[in-house]
Amino acid sequence: MVKGLIFDCDGVLFDSLQANVAFYSTALQQLGLPPIDNDDREKIHLCHTVTTPELFEAILGPERLEEALLVSRSIDYTQFIPLMTPEPGILEILAELSTRMPLAVATNRGGSMYDISRHYELERYFKVILTCKDVKRGKPHPDMLLLASEKLAVDPTELLFIGDMDVDQEAARRANIRFVGYRGDFPEAMNITSHAQLLGLIDQL
Repeated sequence: MVKGLIFDCDGVLFDSLQANVAFYSTALQQLGLPPIDNDDREKIHLCHTVTTPELFEAILGPERLEEALLVSRSIDYTQFIPLMTPEPGILEILAELSTRMPLAVATNRGGSMYDISRHYELERYFKVILTCKDVKRGKPHPDMLLLASEKLAVDPTELLFIGDMDVDQEAARRANIRFVGYRGDFPEAMNITSHAQLLGLIDQL
């Protein structure tokens, strides 16, 4: 049976790529560097998948990491939230699911997740919201998912984790949590193309 759900944020709850690119571009410009080019697939991919320290270290090297983190912390992320778009039907589905079982968020985002949560009043739906700041290691390590399992008081084998990236699937594998791939083609996993399909999937399981 399924007794709880964990959701990734970026690419699952929200289309946030435009907001992330704008945020990191602002930080890079304050560091005297050009903004991220929309054709730079490698940096665009980093904006969607890794933690802020990992992104800055990959782009700037370890020698400028602390400087970049100080700059990024001084930027108010709330100005970029209007660039985020909730995935189709997600808020309605969350309202339904939250009446049936406890829900959690597990994201490699940092403190900006709490600004997003307040803006969209996600506390109405989620019992637990975890970010990379709550654990020593972000995804693909299992730490966040195992902590979510503990806080939800649901065994990992009775949870589903909905994600859209390889790091999500790997974190689920390491945590012994069943993975649901959102809008992707993940081998050896359940795959959905819309959140409405979650209701039928849960009933089926």
